[in-house]
Amino acid sequence: MAVLLPVILGMAGLAVDAGNLYLAHSRLQAAVDAGALAGSLELPYDPEVSNGRVQAAATAMVQDNYPEAAMDAVSSGTEVRSVIVSAHADVPLVLMQVLGIASGRVEAKASAGFNNLEVVLVIDNTGSMKGTPIDQANLAAENLVNLLIPEGALAAIKVGLVPFRGMVRIGVNDEGLALGCRNADDSLNNGLRSEYLAAQYRYPVGSRLQVASDTCPVIPPVLPLSDDRDAIVSAIDAQNALGSGSGTAIGEGLKWARQVLSPEAPFTQGSADDDMRKIIILLTDGDTEDGTCGGSFATYYTPNNYWTNAYYGMFDMETHCKDGGGMNQALLDQAAAAKAEGIEIFTIRYGTSDSTDIALMKAAASSKPGTDDHYFDAPSPYDLDNIFRLIGRQLGWRLLG
Repeated sequence: MAVLLPVILGMAGLAVDAGNLYLAHSRLQAAVDAGALAGSLELPYDPEVSNGRVQAAATAMVQDNYPEAAMDAVSSGTEVRSVIVSAHADVPLVLMQVLGIASGRVEAKASAGFNNLEVVLVIDNTGSMKGTPIDQANLAAENLVNLLIPEGALAAIKVGLVPFRGMVRIGVNDEGLALGCRNADDSLNNGLRSEYLAAQYRYPVGSRLQVASDTCPVIPPVLPLSDDRDAIVSAIDAQNALGSGSGTAIGEGLKWARQVLSPEAPFTQGSADDDMRKIIILLTDGDTEDGTCGGSFATYYTPNNYWTNAYYGMFDMETHCKDGGGMNQALLDQAAAAKAEGIEIFTIRYGTSDSTDIALMKAAASSKPGTDDHYFDAPSPYDLDNIFRLIGRQLGWRLLG
């Protein structure tokens, strides 16, 4: 027994202390995971992990969860815009001290960042956005793209663009669709319908027809999902909100964003992988309106440019109205359909808004219950860049393998 006792104690000590080491490693790994996630949230403000924000956030989170841990490194990832966090801890042993082993070391590493993302930017291109608003929206969108798809790095990330006015325009690179603008029923929009030339639609009676022929060509075309950073930035740069308008059909923007994200035709660039996180970022400064039913852009004569939008284009004389018709409901219906497909929606209201518009955008957003974490208000165009960065923080909340 005297000979066997140290062996028995050693075996018991090995089992007890091995269990303690296992628990310590599990705790350290959880702390490092949390640190990597916390660090990734600062990547929009510290994309190269060089100004200290990522390191401070990661270190604080690890120490909060495991005070005895020692940080080994906080560094930038190589394949995607990410942060890598590593740490270790020396765990005091109890029974193994009989064999002269006082402590054991556990180590853990984790990476978090931007990956497995498909993002569609749905941006208001109506005339009220021209000048500084659209310029700042473009800048903010480009900065987000640069964060998601850094130059020289490979990432499982694609970005698409859906510019909208009173309708959406399908461009030259799309498959299975006739080129041009689309009506709300997806039929081709050919501008002012011949039916609207009848005298019953003219007001004032005998007035000169005041309908521009370029309400479709001035809308930038839809860009399908792409990982080509330069092509995405070029498409964003093409937005200037100039030319003849035809209303603000926000629901149409959401509808086509859903189609861009889908792996089904007419766009097939979207992934069918359940691990892919699909995102819509919607930015608008206007009501869902076409100026016929009142509002700040109401036009007294008919027909007018609004009569070429996605609803009038399919001879729908009812849905076009701002609140009295179905444009608001169309927005909510499209948002609900996107959410049912697993798409996450962030909404941004730029400029001054009434309670109806704010409520609509909050309802369309995929905010957690009891919060407005996916809804953002931008009183000034210069707020847009920071809002896109805040959205970027939420997109970065993902552990990488």
